[in-house]
Amino acid sequence: MRATGAAALGTSLAGCSQLTSSGNGADGVVLDPPENHDRIKESDIPHPIYGEEIPEATVPAPLHDRSVTTTEFEGDRHVMLTFVYTSCTTVCPGLTAALRRVQADAHEEGYEDEIAFLPITFDPEYDTPEVLEAYGEDYGVDFEAGNWYFLRPETHGDAKEVVEDTFGVAFEHGEESGDMAHDDESDEMDDEEMNHERHITHTSLILLVNKDGLVERAWTGGSPGGNEIVDAARAVVEGW
Repeated sequence: MRATGAAALGTSLAGCSQLTSSGNGADGVVLDPPENHDRIKESDIPHPIYGEEIPEATVPAPLHDRSVTTTEFEGDRHVMLTFVYTSCTTVCPGLTAALRRVQADAHEEGYEDEIAFLPITFDPEYDTPEVLEAYGEDYGVDFEAGNWYFLRPETHGDAKEVVEDTFGVAFEHGEESGDMAHDDESDEMDDEEMNHERHITHTSLILLVNKDGLVERAWTGGSPGGNEIVDAARAVVEGW
């Protein structure tokens, strides 16, 4: 199952030893369980948690002219997933930036062929391929690295099935939770601009999944602070 980690990471992981497994983790994972894992196991958590298998879903990757299955990298690459919409001004920028930080570190430390990034939009009506590409460019995504796949369900119903039903990330468009307040300026907006401005309420989730398809970390409540997400990704790659 496991092979030697990238040699380039050998010294850089010295400060991440607290993340490596001490033998007390779940079978098939590198990292020890998070501190609140026992409480999480006892809760009715809808999304995948530490030690569980990643769900399988096949979603179009329009910038690659093909579809990507969330489990297709098993045996080949570790995976990081998150769920965003590009017009979000609250938590989504941090989620996207977190994956981008790991992508940059993977390039600098020589493990970019060991990991893939799968941000999934749940607003396909607005997030066209052109919008996703511009969004990635705004965040400095390295599309040439060949490890970043924007996934876009084709319809709102498909997004609900993949994001909410399969991965347990709930979201609700503003038109479902109540009409948006209008003023004279907003009345002059066209339909596309109104859709762009409409708020989508959603939970947040970042998954770090190892090459065997098992969840190493499931971050909720926004982007992890400090270097936590980079340290975790490095530790999984090195410990594999």
